[in-house]
Amino acid sequence: MIEHWLLEEQQPFSGWDFSYLDGRMDEGREPWSYLDRAAELMGRASSVLDMDTGGGEKLLSLRDHWPAKVVATEGYPPNVELATERLSASGARVVRAELSDTAPMPFAAGEFDLVLNRHAAFNPSEVGRVLSPGGVFLTQQVHGMWAWDLLDAFGAKPQWPDATAEKYAPLLEAAGLTVVTLEEWEGRLVFSDVGAIVYYLKATPWEVPGFSVKTHLRYLLALQERVEAGGELAFYAAKYLIEATKP
Repeated sequence: MIEHWLLEEQQPFSGWDFSYLDGRMDEGREPWSYLDRAAELMGRASSVLDMDTGGGEKLLSLRDHWPAKVVATEGYPPNVELATERLSASGARVVRAELSDTAPMPFAAGEFDLVLNRHAAFNPSEVGRVLSPGGVFLTQQVHGMWAWDLLDAFGAKPQWPDATAEKYAPLLEAAGLTVVTLEEWEGRLVFSDVGAIVYYLKATPWEVPGFSVKTHLRYLLALQERVEAGGELAFYAAKYLIEATKP
């Protein structure tokens, strides 16, 4: 069992691709489709910015809807290389940039008709600045309390518990945007086995900082006991979607 967990810990992960856990991890399904809405908005835009594109997987899935100008940012060095390799062949430009709630973006004012953001940090003022008049910002975010009970099972706590729609919607309004859509969803994050949790936590190192099978073995064994007693590996999940326009 422990040997199996150690093997799970060594499995490769790149971009933002969790297909290795197909059938072993279920995040539930929010009632909206971020990708469908992004595709609709691309059809009205002449330029789009995709913030923190990861390995470019989601942006590439929208290839048939790309406007003339497509730019993506990414800050994690392995993903910068991967996204550049994948996206540049289709005519998109990848810019290395570290995003945060306060960091500036290396783009001109009014440069983009559409700014997309899926699960990435953003500075509301900068989003407002780089949007053209009439432009649209679409973001889907993981709630700051996502999987708090999973983290608790490892002695950790959410690092950004205030990352909520209630925080960011007013900040976007203060940046001069008009929030036209705000949707929230709560559900469950379910794993089929403890090994799947090992892989997930290695792929998301900010969730349980310093996680490894060796350092967190007693927590993993406690979860295994839960499974053997007939319990579920089910944890809190929540996301929200905001769409805002610039007058």
